[in-house]
Amino acid sequence: MVVTVRRLLTATVRTPNLLSHPGPYLSSSQSNSLLTHLSLYHRHLSSSPTQNPKTLAPPPQSPPDPQIQIQIQTRTRTPLEKQFETWVQHLKPGFSPVHVSDALWAQSDPDLAFDIFRWTAQQRGYKHNHVTYLTMIKILVDGRRYSHAETLVEEVMAGACEVSVPLYNSMIRFCCGRKFLFNRAFDVYKKMLKSEDFKPTLETYTLLFNSLLGRFNKLNVCYVYLRAVRSLTKQMKASGVIPDTFVLNMIIKAYSKCHELDEALRVFREMGLYRCEPNAYTYGYIAKGLCEKGRVGQGFGFYKEMRGKGLVPSGSTFMIVICSLAMEGRFEDATESVFDMLGCSMSPDFLTYKTLLEGLCRDGKGDEALKLLEEFRKKDGLMGAKTYKNLLNELHFIARD
Repeated sequence: MVVTVRRLLTATVRTPNLLSHPGPYLSSSQSNSLLTHLSLYHRHLSSSPTQNPKTLAPPPQSPPDPQIQIQIQTRTRTPLEKQFETWVQHLKPGFSPVHVSDALWAQSDPDLAFDIFRWTAQQRGYKHNHVTYLTMIKILVDGRRYSHAETLVEEVMAGACEVSVPLYNSMIRFCCGRKFLFNRAFDVYKKMLKSEDFKPTLETYTLLFNSLLGRFNKLNVCYVYLRAVRSLTKQMKASGVIPDTFVLNMIIKAYSKCHELDEALRVFREMGLYRCEPNAYTYGYIAKGLCEKGRVGQGFGFYKEMRGKGLVPSGSTFMIVICSLAMEGRFEDATESVFDMLGCSMSPDFLTYKTLLEGLCRDGKGDEALKLLEEFRKKDGLMGAKTYKNLLNELHFIARD
């Protein structure tokens, strides 16, 4: 008897199917729109604060309300639902990927754009292509919806749509910007290498080189990624891609950081073959690398050549050249470089001043060091009283010894 009563209660509590309930006929597009409304409404309700379910008793079951379908259809819709419905109505039957792409770009909310992207994919006779995937990935990345963007990248890699070079490059850019997707960027690159019509471009190699250089933090780590730089350089040449100055500078920087100066100089000499003109970064990377390697004379030569062309080194290049010259006992060249740096509105740090002035004192030129310190103080507007006092104490201490 209990079982029979329970079955009767269960049968009465069942909610009638909204799409099969007798009444006005609903087309497939209206059904999809209704389901979307329910989904958006559920998201709206789930985002509101709720009580702890552990403290609530289970609600008593009540007989079904015959007006439930009317209440759902006539309730006040949220702004998100209204905006979604407006854009769905704008997409007339037979819409193309270009129409969908325009609708996606028109959305200020990336979540709403993603809902439209998914809704259109479910419509009969329509399929997303590389244009809509590229648009959606850019919108999601700009809106910081990285998990959704990663999902779309995986869909494209699985063959969800036809591809294009801009789509591949956009996927590589996104993966290079995410720490844990670094290897995935090279998976996309390998897929490009294997394709017949969508080979890597200069932009592709620029993104990959830049991502590799971002991991050159420590010397032992540099050697690990230097092999990847070598391999990527060979593949770029083999594919017929002509590098620009920016890419060649990154290759020179990689070799210089790993103290592979002969390789860096070889790339430097090849720049003319690609009609690329060396700039301040080119000379700076080589001059710093040569000085750090102990080839101070050669490094100073590149520094002089750079200054002769009117190029201004970076502050770190100036200071490395000055310290290297001072440690080699070339005090006149080091002093000249300090004044050159001050003339470029840059100020050496405490260690650079100390290396030069202490070198002079230990070489028996203490008076000259004191005079230089006073000149530096007059010309360097950024030298504070504390720095001047510490340098003066260092010189007095060495003079007593």
